[in-house]
Amino acid sequence: MKKCSMKLSLLTAGMLAFGTCHAADSVAWSYLGDEGPENWGSLASEYATCKTGKNQSPVNISNTIEGDLPSLELDYKTGGKNVINNGHTVQVNYVQGSTMQVGDKAFELKQFHVHAPSENAINGKLYPMDAHFVHADKDGNLAVIGVMFEIGETNTELEKAWTQMPSDPSGLVELTTAVNALSLMPEGHDYYRFNGSLTTPPRSEGVSWFVMKEPVTASREQIEKFSNAMEHPTNRPVQPINARVIVE
Repeated sequence: MKKCSMKLSLLTAGMLAFGTCHAADSVAWSYLGDEGPENWGSLASEYATCKTGKNQSPVNISNTIEGDLPSLELDYKTGGKNVINNGHTVQVNYVQGSTMQVGDKAFELKQFHVHAPSENAINGKLYPMDAHFVHADKDGNLAVIGVMFEIGETNTELEKAWTQMPSDPSGLVELTTAVNALSLMPEGHDYYRFNGSLTTPPRSEGVSWFVMKEPVTASREQIEKFSNAMEHPTNRPVQPINARVIVE
């Protein structure tokens, strides 16, 4: 199989994991009990990276080093077209046309989804919720922007999706008002950079992570609406850094 096809299949597998209660091979996983994060690596052979991988996500962002990081050039359109509750997260899918440029690398925004509490931590702090904006380049390489949410003012852009959020796992719901991901980003685009993985099975590595330093706000009601729909926390515990470097 060509390298491009393999990487695109990883994106598909990750999105299937977000999109149904089973991953691509129909092996169930959960955030609780015997199918919870501590056992993901034993549920199926294709999930083995969950326990053997050395570049797993999420992480606790600390002991960073300063570096000359390129700016994130975000050219996002109002393209969030539908929303799904799959029992693991709530995800908004995007039409083509929203891009991220990092140095000489261009990525297209595929979807964003949320976790509560946050998956990555910053200096040991977990936020009430975070969003992961999943991108892929023309060769299928994945890049994720992480944005932390703290409790504050109602997030008007997020509300466009939240008003139509299915309260139970269901099929796609077409949004009556498209969501512009740029309006979900903080004003400043300073970020932490590290190499990691998908944060749900199959937990494939080789994912470039960009976690924004500045949080945004969502109301307590918005965060609780998501948490109530999930009925349990939706974050995997932070994983060892091992030999990785986190650059800021």
